[in-house]
Amino acid sequence: MNKLSQITAAILAGGAGTRLRSVVADRPKVLALLGGKPFISYLLDRLAAQGVGKVVLCTGYMGEQMQDQLGESYQGMQLLYSREEQPLGTGGAIIQALPLLTSDTILVLNGDSYCETVLPASLEWHQDRQARATVVLAHVDEGARYGQVQINSEGRIERFCEKNPTYIGGGWINSGVYWFEREVLAGLPAGRALSLEKEVLGAWSGDGLYGYREYGRFLDIGVPEDHARAERFLTVVHEPIAGLVV
Repeated sequence: MNKLSQITAAILAGGAGTRLRSVVADRPKVLALLGGKPFISYLLDRLAAQGVGKVVLCTGYMGEQMQDQLGESYQGMQLLYSREEQPLGTGGAIIQALPLLTSDTILVLNGDSYCETVLPASLEWHQDRQARATVVLAHVDEGARYGQVQINSEGRIERFCEKNPTYIGGGWINSGVYWFEREVLAGLPAGRALSLEKEVLGAWSGDGLYGYREYGRFLDIGVPEDHARAERFLTVVHEPIAGLVV
C-alpha cells in the first residue's frame, strides 16, 4: 500500500497576500491564475500524483472562494476546510486544523510556494530518523533573498539564519514543505496566533528537527516579481516523479 494514501496533508492558504494586491486584488493569493488555473491546483496536482488521500485547506482571507471553487474532492483526494476567523499565523492555523489532521505523521505545505519534492523519499527519510519534524530544504541560486538553514552531517538542523542582503551565492532554504509527528503538533499552544517559522521551528533546532535536502525546482509567489515569472515556471514540462504516473 502507498504510505501516502494514509497521510493527511495540510495546505496553509489563509494569507491575505498583501504584497500581491497589485496583481491579485479580488481573491486569495493561492487562487491567482497561472497558466489558466489557480496556483493551488499545481500543489494539489502534485499531491494527487503521489498518492495523498486527504488534504485539509487552512483558509482565512476570502476563504469562501476556495471552498466554492475546489469543492469537497480533487482528483480522488478528499478536501476538508479549516477556516480561521481571525489571523492565527502559520502555526496557529495548523493547531486549529488538528482535529481534521488524523494521520500520525502529517504533511504541511505553504500555499504560496512550490517545491518539486518526491514525497515518498522525504517521508521515508523522516521516519528512518524518528524525527519529530523534518523541513524539506530547497537549493536556490540567489541566497540573499531568503534565510539560510544550516544542518550538520546527520541532517539535524542547527540554525535558521535571517535574510542577509549582502550574501553572495546560493544556499539551502526552508521550502515550505514539512513532515510533522502529530503528537508534537498537539503539544503546541492553541487559541492564539503562532508563527511556525519564527516561534516553533527555531525553538526545536537541535532537538529532533531535521532538514531533508531536495534538489527539485523551487518557486514562491510572495511578491509581484515572483508572480510574474511563475506562469513560465509552472507550465514547463516537469520531470516525472520516480515510480509514479504524473
